[in-house]
Amino acid sequence: MAMTAPVDVTMGSSQKKDPYTSDTPKVNKWTVHIEVRLKPRTSTRFETIRSLVRTYLTSFERIGLPSTLDGWQDTPELASSIEKIVASESSCPHTTLPLDEMALQIHVYQPSDTDSFEEFSNSSGVREDDNDTMAASVCELPNRSWEGLWDSLIYADDIKMKLLDYIHATLVFSDANVDFNLVSWNRVVLLHGPPGTGKTSLCRALAQKLSIRLSHRYTHARLLEINSHSLFSKWFSESGKLVQRLFNSITELVEEEDAFLVVLIDEVESLTAARAGAMAGTEPSDGLRVVNALLTQLDKLKHRKNVLIMSTSNLVKAIDSAFVDRADIVQYVDLPSREAIYEIIRTCLCEIVEKGIVASFNVPTLKQAQLYEATTKTVLSPPSGVLPANDHHSKSKNVALRLLALANQCRTQGLSGRALRRLPVLVLARYIGFGNLYTAPTRSTTPTSRDSANIGPTDDGADVEVWLDGMEKVVWQQARELERLI
Repeated sequence: MAMTAPVDVTMGSSQKKDPYTSDTPKVNKWTVHIEVRLKPRTSTRFETIRSLVRTYLTSFERIGLPSTLDGWQDTPELASSIEKIVASESSCPHTTLPLDEMALQIHVYQPSDTDSFEEFSNSSGVREDDNDTMAASVCELPNRSWEGLWDSLIYADDIKMKLLDYIHATLVFSDANVDFNLVSWNRVVLLHGPPGTGKTSLCRALAQKLSIRLSHRYTHARLLEINSHSLFSKWFSESGKLVQRLFNSITELVEEEDAFLVVLIDEVESLTAARAGAMAGTEPSDGLRVVNALLTQLDKLKHRKNVLIMSTSNLVKAIDSAFVDRADIVQYVDLPSREAIYEIIRTCLCEIVEKGIVASFNVPTLKQAQLYEATTKTVLSPPSGVLPANDHHSKSKNVALRLLALANQCRTQGLSGRALRRLPVLVLARYIGFGNLYTAPTRSTTPTSRDSANIGPTDDGADVEVWLDGMEKVVWQQARELERLI
């Protein structure tokens, strides 16, 4: 898991050596996670792949953090089995590290190709007219549909690493058999904040990441998503029983000690409305039974080391205080900062540049933009004048400064990450126009890029500054529409 400080990996005679760290003991090494994604039909043993990757890594003097590694394609044994090798983000303050300062943990995984999942019904089967809605769905992890989700989530503070560190801490305490009567933890996380800030996506991405990072401890992992609204019955006093019935199914899944389970309760306020309202008579007493049943089941699960409860809420004040008190982490997920907005828009542009919709251009990184900003007296505010773009450097600087100004504008208007990622679609629909921009994919192809599937612009795509013009207009128009809602 992620670490907040260098780890001393010098082994004494009485210590058990971690098979996933470097074979050469050295003091003050940084833990670096190498994630190796296999091809769908690869049958090579994971241990064999791990050994081959470790040998391949010895050819590096330094490795970027994070970075996608290259060169393994020249090794036939790796090329035939592997899709991608990534050095993940690290709490190390450096962007690169020498190999001899790394304690490598190599995680080999093969994501599922299907979207198939199991569903749990909330029907008791007692009444003929029971509503047979789904109380929860279970998805096998890691899942290919969620590949890249973790990297796409950008926050101002280090929320993702904090969550990984928390999971690591619970495993350390569990493995050490720490007495629950003296030191207690509940394996419950509550993420709250405005809509569209990526709370649910973060829960799913974390589940995916854990299924990869813990693959040496658990043979498989699952994500169970609870449909909170389905756990309320039209029959008085039945709702509490529905919660208990669902958690009995969850307990059965947790009984598999070689499986890791992440339970996601989205919009948890639907389940945990404050009991004070029920006792005051302003809420149905059936809601009181639901809250009590949920708290009882959470207390039972906290002793299981192979389960994590994730919950999200847009209305944290509506949640019962007893549930909030049980959460080990109560994390506010705010609207993105200017820097986070810049990175979100930048990744959107990079994606449509890669797919050929925007003309080829290296969109400046945040650090480059900040450097340009520091050396420029006045940051241009859209849609005022543009800098001379008679060379690549001038154009890069102009794009960076316009993106920073656009990020300022988006931050002022309080746009969420969800709204930001819609911008390219709205720009294309409203301002770029289709014309000869798009050519349909040829039959029997799976489009992954312009070159491989004949999809995208028929020429070199629209210029990146044309897209920036469109984004500025869309953001301005959205501001006007939001004003009319107030």
